[in-house]
Amino acid sequence: MAASCRQVGQLISKNNRALFTNLEWASFQRNFVGVSALHQQAAEANKTDSSEPIIIPRKKEWNKESVLKALAMTVRSDPTAYPYQFQDDAYLSPRTSAEFKLYSLSQESGRSAAKYFVNTYPKFFTKDFAEPHIPCLMPDTVTLRLEEMSEEALKERISLRKVKLAVDMYDQLLQAGLSVSMETTHDLLDLICLYCDRDPVQEDAMQTEDAMQTEDAMEEPVWEVRKRKGKFRRASELLKLTWRENNNAERIFNLLPEKDTQCYSALIRGMVKHGAYAKAFSVYTDLLNNRLTGDIHIFNSLIIAAPDVRDKYAERCDLITTILTQMSQQKIQPNLHTFNSVLKALRQCGSVAKSIALQTVSEMTTLRIAPSLATFHHILGIFYKSASIRQGDADILQEIISEVAGKSFTCQDPDDVLFFTSAMRVCVDFKDLELGYKVHSLVEVGENWRLLGDSYQRNAYYGRFFNLLCMMENIDVVLKWFKELVPSLYYPNSHSLRDLLQALDTDSRLDMLPTIWKDIKSLGHDNKLELIEELLTLMAREKHSPEVQESFATCALEVKKAFDTNRTKISLEWNTGTLSHITSLLLRANKIQEAWKMLELFREKNRVPSGDLLEDFLSLCRSEGCAQKAVELVQLSAAFCLQRTPSLAKMTLAEFHLSEEQRTILSELETVPEPED
Repeated sequence: MAASCRQVGQLISKNNRALFTNLEWASFQRNFVGVSALHQQAAEANKTDSSEPIIIPRKKEWNKESVLKALAMTVRSDPTAYPYQFQDDAYLSPRTSAEFKLYSLSQESGRSAAKYFVNTYPKFFTKDFAEPHIPCLMPDTVTLRLEEMSEEALKERISLRKVKLAVDMYDQLLQAGLSVSMETTHDLLDLICLYCDRDPVQEDAMQTEDAMQTEDAMEEPVWEVRKRKGKFRRASELLKLTWRENNNAERIFNLLPEKDTQCYSALIRGMVKHGAYAKAFSVYTDLLNNRLTGDIHIFNSLIIAAPDVRDKYAERCDLITTILTQMSQQKIQPNLHTFNSVLKALRQCGSVAKSIALQTVSEMTTLRIAPSLATFHHILGIFYKSASIRQGDADILQEIISEVAGKSFTCQDPDDVLFFTSAMRVCVDFKDLELGYKVHSLVEVGENWRLLGDSYQRNAYYGRFFNLLCMMENIDVVLKWFKELVPSLYYPNSHSLRDLLQALDTDSRLDMLPTIWKDIKSLGHDNKLELIEELLTLMAREKHSPEVQESFATCALEVKKAFDTNRTKISLEWNTGTLSHITSLLLRANKIQEAWKMLELFREKNRVPSGDLLEDFLSLCRSEGCAQKAVELVQLSAAFCLQRTPSLAKMTLAEFHLSEEQRTILSELETVPEPED
C-alpha cells in the first residue's frame, strides 16, 4: 500500500514538471511573436515615413480656477445674504438702499484711488502674491522708456495712450524730415479720435496743471452739457466731450500725402462718437470723391448719425436706406452691429419705422446673422412706445421670448444690457404676469443675469418685476418673491413698498402690516412720509379683532418713534392725518395713556383733531367713568374752536356725574356760538 502511494506521488510530480515546461514554452513563443511583430511594424513605419517625427500627446492641464469653479457649482445663492460685492467686510454690508448707494460709490472711489496710487508709484508695488496671477492688480506700465525721436518712441506713446505726447512726437518726426509708416499713422489717428484729442486721464477729472495751461482760452469749449429728456444717472452722461474744429486729428489727416480708407474710418468714427454728425457725412463725401470705398465701421457710424442730420421721419428713413444701398454697391458685407445700428436709428423715425424694422430682421435671417439681445431691445423700443402702445403688439414680445427661451447669451453689443429692463417694462404695461415669468426665467438661464447691466439697470428690472407681481399675483407668492429678492438682489424703493402695501390691501391681509413695517424700517424707508401715511391709513381704516388691533397699536408706537427720533438730514413733520391715525389705533387697543399723550401732541404741533376722534375719546371716558378727563376734552375742543364743542358739552353734562364747578365750566362752553366760515 505504501509503495503504491509512493508511485502515485512520483507520477503526479513528473506530470506537473512537464505541464510547467509546456506553459513556459508557449509563453515564450507568444512573447517572441509579439515582440517580433512590434519590431517589424516599427521598421516598416520607419521605412515608409521616416521624415515625420513621433508626437507624444501631452497630458491635459487643468485651469487654475477649475477647482474654484467646481466648488462654486455646488453652492446655491443665499437670498438672505447681502450682495456679493459687499461680503468681504461684514461691517460694510448695506442694510438700506441709501447705504447701498453710499457703499457702492465709496467702493468705486476707493478702487479708483488705489489704482491711481499703484500706477503713480509702481516701484512700491513690485510684489505679486496672487495665485493665480491677477494682472489688473499690478501697476500699469505708464513710464516712457524711449526719449529719442523715432517711430518706435511714437509707437510707445500710442500704446501708453499718451495723446498729447504722441502728437508732439509725430510733429517732431515730420519737422525732422522723417517719414512715419501708414500703420503707425492709423494707430495715431485712432487714438486721437477715440479720446477726442485729449488725454484719457482727463475723462476721470484728473487733469494735470500742465495740460490745463496749454489750452487756448479762445478755443471752443471742450465740455458740453447734453440736453436729454429724463433724469441723468451718472456724471459721464451729463458732460460729454465734443469734437473741436481743426483739432489734431483733422490737422494730421490733412497733412497726409495719401489717405486710405482706414484714415477716413478713424476720422468719421471719431466725429460720430463726439457729436460732429454733419461733418462726418462731409468727410464721407470726400472719401467718395477720392474714389475710395468705405469699410463696415464707416457705414455703422453713419447709420447711427443719420437721425441727427435729418428732421423729418421719412427723410431719416430715406437716408438710412441710401447708406445701406451704397454699402451694397461697395460690396460691404453687413454684420450684427450694422443691423443693430439700423434698428437703433429707426427708433427715432416714428411709426414709419415699424415696417422697416421687420424687413431688417428678415434680412438678418436671410444672411444667417444671429441677433443679440440689443437687437430685441431696439425692436421693443420701436413697437412699444408709451404713446402708441397697442394690445395687438403684445405678440411681438411673446415671439421674441419664444425665440430666445432657454438660451444663454454673451455680450456682443453695448446695448445688450438694456433688453431685460425694457422687456419687463412691456410686461408691466400690458399687465402680463405669465410673460413676466418667462422673461425672468430667461434671466436665470446660464449667466444671463450678467446682462442685467449696472446697479441702476438691475434695480429697474427687479423693481418692475416686483411691481408686476404686486399687481397680478397672490400675496403669498408676492411675499415669497420678496424674501428671495431682498436684499441679495434688490433694494426696493418706497414706490415698490407702497405697491406691496396695496397688494396686502387687495388680498385683505392687513394683519401683516406690522411685519411689513419692520421691513420698511430695516430698509431705511422709515423717513418717507407718504409711505408712513399709507401704512397708517390702512391700519386705521377699519376695526379688526383685538389681537390685530393690539399689533397695530404696537406698530403705531414704533411709527411714533420714527417721528420722535432726531435725524441729522431728514426730519418727519407731524400732520393731522398721522396724529389722528396713531391716536385712533391706540384708542382701539385701549392704550389710554398713550392716546392722551397723542392728544397733547396735537396742541404742541398746532394741529387740530377731528370731531370724530374727540367723540371716541369721550366714549372712552364714559366707559372708564373719568369725568375730569371728559371736561378736559371739552375744554381742548373749545381751545381748537371746533364746531362740535357745544354738542360735546351737552353730552358730558347728560352722561357724567359732575361737580358744580365742572358743570359751570361746561355750561359756559355749551353756549359758545359756533364759528362762522
